[in-house]
Amino acid sequence: MYNVREISPQIYWIGGNDRRLEQFENLFPLTNGVSYNSWLILDEKTAIIDTVDDAVTDQYLENIEHLMQGRELDYLIINHMEPDHCGNIENLVRRYPNVKVVGNKKSFQLFNQFYNMDITDNQMLVGEGDEISLGKHNLKIITAPMVHWPEVMMNYETTEGILFAADAFGTFGALTGNLFDDEVDYRNLYLDESRRYYANIVGKFGAQVQSVFRKISSFKINMICSLHGPIFRSDLNLILDLYDKWSKYEPEKEGVVIFYGSMYGNTANTADALANKLGQRGVKDIRVYDVSKTHPSYIISDIWKYSHLVAAAPTYNMGLYYPMDNLLHEMAALGVKNRKVAIIGNHSWSSAAQKLMTERFSSMKNMEIIGETFDIKSRLKDDEEQKLDDLADVIAASVLGNTEE
Repeated sequence: MYNVREISPQIYWIGGNDRRLEQFENLFPLTNGVSYNSWLILDEKTAIIDTVDDAVTDQYLENIEHLMQGRELDYLIINHMEPDHCGNIENLVRRYPNVKVVGNKKSFQLFNQFYNMDITDNQMLVGEGDEISLGKHNLKIITAPMVHWPEVMMNYETTEGILFAADAFGTFGALTGNLFDDEVDYRNLYLDESRRYYANIVGKFGAQVQSVFRKISSFKINMICSLHGPIFRSDLNLILDLYDKWSKYEPEKEGVVIFYGSMYGNTANTADALANKLGQRGVKDIRVYDVSKTHPSYIISDIWKYSHLVAAAPTYNMGLYYPMDNLLHEMAALGVKNRKVAIIGNHSWSSAAQKLMTERFSSMKNMEIIGETFDIKSRLKDDEEQKLDDLADVIAASVLGNTEE
């Protein structure tokens, strides 16, 4: 059965949900699946904005057939050529052989890399500021390279003030029957997953997100339609303000993320003891993660959220404990910066972890190492508690704003 919804006069959501998918891009766990959003405008001319993943093809084509009622498709606008959004371009060109497939040079280069169909005769090249008139509705092209692929575009529908934002402002998590942000408890249902989505998918490209903000600063935006997750029509400032902050690599709030690696529980015990001491000193927002158990994407999300970090890990095979090594590699790749960091190493016969973690964080931009880093010898003993107290004092003072200028 078809599954569509009118989101504005003559504009319809025609997407689908995939709750079977376990990992987005075969990398990021999906507890509640993901939505693939696509949009159909039925005006004097017809247009589809992006398609969907081939996992929901049957539902998608049924949605289109139901709404089109035998009409021809005039435009297929490709804002993002990633396969979860372009998986049905070939199907639509077969059904509507005269359709104009709208994209930029990079869009069509990527299409030719992914697919075998020759759509040369269907191609319609567009660039920054170009407009497509459908009748009552008019779409203005906004190029958004590297948010988060090089070919990405957005469309601003000038009549209703709708921003079709490609992957920007999206989230993990399937839709629940409520399509708009004011129909769900967005903060509880989607916000953490939106941050995890941004940090891990878009996070590296903060400068490019800021470039888009400059382009749309003069637009009156009444609705934001992302390719994943709910439509914003009520509290637009919530997601816009967060994207502005996230893309500047500014923490949302003061707090501490402690992430540790531990082979036999000794480094874990130190991390828990430090968390306890921070709590006693009045630090209220503390998150503690075992890097061997928690997927890095969740830790990365909280690293984006909070102001202070503590990394604790043992030396392993004369190097850094592998899961911690992987997490720090991901942090560097995503461009994490502007945080305060404390470091705790551990070793039994040859120390490397403390030095390597210090080097890694020092190579990241504007990462301030606070407190005295120290290296546990196998297990922190009671007579060494003062080291942990001193570190807790420094971290708590910094978090609570009591550091001396």
